[in-house]
Amino acid sequence: MSETVISCKHLTHYYGKRKIYEDLNFDVMKGSIVGLLGKNGTGKTTTINILMGYLKPKSGDCTIFGEDVQRISPATRARIALLLEGHVQFSYMSIEQIERYYSAFYPGWNREAYYDLMDKLKVAPGQKISRMSNGQRSQVALGLILAQNADLLVLDDFSLGLDPGYRRLFCEYLRDYAREGGKTVFLTSHIIQDLEKIVDECIIMDYGNILVQEKTESLMARYPGLSLEDIFIDLTGKY
Repeated sequence: MSETVISCKHLTHYYGKRKIYEDLNFDVMKGSIVGLLGKNGTGKTTTINILMGYLKPKSGDCTIFGEDVQRISPATRARIALLLEGHVQFSYMSIEQIERYYSAFYPGWNREAYYDLMDKLKVAPGQKISRMSNGQRSQVALGLILAQNADLLVLDDFSLGLDPGYRRLFCEYLRDYAREGGKTVFLTSHIIQDLEKIVDECIIMDYGNILVQEKTESLMARYPGLSLEDIFIDLTGKY
């Protein structure tokens, strides 16, 4: 039987009187990649903040690795790698320096995962982060997340700042990295291009509503000839 890594039951949240969503239910199984997809402002980052215990929902329950997210233990939190909008601190460091700095905090650090991605993305090891574009900084952040070698990767708007070519490359890299290592991935995005290549299940959100919650293969079979991006636009309107 597959292990449930994330479980959310009857999740409801409001900001004041504005409903973000109501009765959201989903499970993320070990080894799967699940995408929470929607336009900006539909509640994707809110869900991440609830899962990380930073925000308490109006109602509902969430667990990660069987623990209530409001009372998650340090040992369980250490199994989670979190990316919030691709930000990197310590911009005065170089690619090499920031890798050495972060590695000291993670006993299972996978140096090869970091430098393999940097090599594929053509980022020079000696380059200073302060001299990089926002897209390049996002690439460094993604490499640092992968190198943590966590059991669960939570990626909020992971492709922010990446141009189409780099986004496609990273999607393929993330898919292979997760499958080869038995990692579980929960990601959010408002950029749907190329995601059908990696997500096993889609949750498509609109303002205050869950439009679709379905296995990606099944969803695309219901819309023959369309990409996931086309389906998203058809369901939510142009964005």
